[in-house]
Amino acid sequence: MPRQARGAGGLFVGSVIQPAAGSTASLDRRMPKQCRGSRSERELGEAMLLLQLLNGGARLGGAALGFALQLGGGRSRLLGSARSPSGGGCHGHEWRVPLSRRRGQPCCNAVAGAPEPPEPPTFRAFGKRRQRRAAGQVTRMLHHGKHWRSMCKGLVLGTLLTSFMLLLYSYAIPPLQVSVTEIPVPSSCSSYPAPGKAPAVANGTGSPSGRSCLPKLNIMFMKTHKTASSTILNILFRFGEKHRLKFAFPNGRNDFYYPSYFERSQVQHYRPGACFNIICNHMRFHYEEVRKLLPADATFVTVLRDPAYLFESSFHYFGRVIPLTWKLTGEDKLAEFLRDPWHYYDPNGFNAHYLQNLLFFDLGYDNNMNANSPLVEEHIQEIDRRFHLVMLLEYFDESLVLLKDLLCWQLEDVLYFKLNARKGSTVSWLTPELYEKATSWNLIDAKLYRYFNATFWRKVEAYGRERMAKDVAELQRENEKMKSICIDGGHPVDASAIQESSMQPWQPLGEKSILGYNLKKKINKKHQKLCRKMLTPEIQYLTDLGVNLWITKLWSRIRDFLKW
Repeated sequence: MPRQARGAGGLFVGSVIQPAAGSTASLDRRMPKQCRGSRSERELGEAMLLLQLLNGGARLGGAALGFALQLGGGRSRLLGSARSPSGGGCHGHEWRVPLSRRRGQPCCNAVAGAPEPPEPPTFRAFGKRRQRRAAGQVTRMLHHGKHWRSMCKGLVLGTLLTSFMLLLYSYAIPPLQVSVTEIPVPSSCSSYPAPGKAPAVANGTGSPSGRSCLPKLNIMFMKTHKTASSTILNILFRFGEKHRLKFAFPNGRNDFYYPSYFERSQVQHYRPGACFNIICNHMRFHYEEVRKLLPADATFVTVLRDPAYLFESSFHYFGRVIPLTWKLTGEDKLAEFLRDPWHYYDPNGFNAHYLQNLLFFDLGYDNNMNANSPLVEEHIQEIDRRFHLVMLLEYFDESLVLLKDLLCWQLEDVLYFKLNARKGSTVSWLTPELYEKATSWNLIDAKLYRYFNATFWRKVEAYGRERMAKDVAELQRENEKMKSICIDGGHPVDASAIQESSMQPWQPLGEKSILGYNLKKKINKKHQKLCRKMLTPEIQYLTDLGVNLWITKLWSRIRDFLKW
């Protein structure tokens, strides 16, 4: 049995005794008699130091202390260390104070001029039994550490897998639809100002005489894919904010559970009888459902694009989420697909709608029907009856002038910067042969485009070609002016060069091909707010407007984690 520790009370609060150059005994002889610890205490200290060394020092210091107490012969002693305060009589050396000793009477474990502590003692300082016991404790400690690390890894992987499955379920399964009480369509639901009380404004393009008219506040914009619709969306967001209008936004995502048909219950905070001013997010159009959310005087607008170029853009942007394209080989997958589309295409394939007649699909019709069916012409006529204006991407400025005139807006309301543009290196320039093949493959969309191309130019004729040219030139001048005020460098940049995360556009899976902008550092106070809003990408703008995008954001974090 080890001897009891010296000092009144027999229980010490003291430091580990560090042996001097020769041995612990030589250091003991140089210390005041009342400060010398027992041999068992020195052995305890040596055990603790060695175990700290073996187990990584401070990280396992607490565990080593426990081992040292067990090695001390079965009777627990409280060990600790401290430094003497300045001028406390120990000159910075470690000190040991019996619990019963009065304050102001410190005991030091070293004397002035004592040599620096040597290296920790070797295993020879221990008996074989103590060595085996210490080694067993260390082994068990390491085993428990590995066990906890394995559990933590499992929890992390389980959380990621659960999040991914939840996200996949949210995208693959449309929300449960419940019966909704039929409510008559209200005449107006504008929060401010009411359409009947809106101040009349002079619309320079409203008529040759510059008549006064009331701005239209109730709008349904059918947002089609790959048609510069994100740029139009930004225009509508700004106008809605300016006039404090009520948007019908999706819930959880930035679209209305596309490619499922639109349902009223998909609208965030929807209640039977709810009325909205603007609907403009991606959806698969369902006229009857949309009609019941808007006032009777709502204006319906959409935008189309040449089907061959739309197909090229859609093929590259969505290619990685269309399994039908994964078996394509070679550098020019688009050309390979168009050589024999039916070899790769399956109408029932996942996301197959992105590969054929995408415009017709977005507008709510069967994109796989026979292009020569009489139903195609009937559906096109139906679209013409429902929409007040069908814009064309190829004549974007002319389209905005017609939109401004239709809605009786001001020129500043339709100013824009081109958003979500691809960098040139990712664009496949269609040869005349590929253009014809792409047009033939998307024949229903081609018929749709030809029809509304004709109606578009009839509207331009009614507006007046000279007047149109004048107003387009004015719009372009104002856009260039805003570029010089707002955009650093005056042009878009690669995603890697965008300085603010709030200006980063959403990228297609697996690449960063969408360009963005850098906001100028110094912008006059008059234009600061407008510049930022004109450059804000869709996802960030939706967040600013209070839209719940938890599914979209979860998917974004998973993509960032997996570097997709």
